[in-house]
Amino acid sequence: MAEKDKRLQENVPGKYYIDSECINCELCVEIAPGLFKTENESGNQHVFKQPVLPSEILIVKEAIDSCPTEAIGDDGDV
Repeated sequence: MAEKDKRLQENVPGKYYIDSECINCELCVEIAPGLFKTENESGNQHVFKQPVLPSEILIVKEAIDSCPTEAIGDDGDV
């Protein structure tokens, strides 16, 4: 399970985030390219847009369930 205190600084503020346990596999970017992206300089994936629509929330939940290191959190600041 992702931890808020390990949240990567590249994430936009909000409920969903990626923490430092990410291994940069880019699976989240493949699943939800409109919400996750890879930072050019660090190579880290991060949330660049918080989901708003129900369909976006469902796809983020799919990314959470698919993450091999459980590095995607859903308990960030709302």
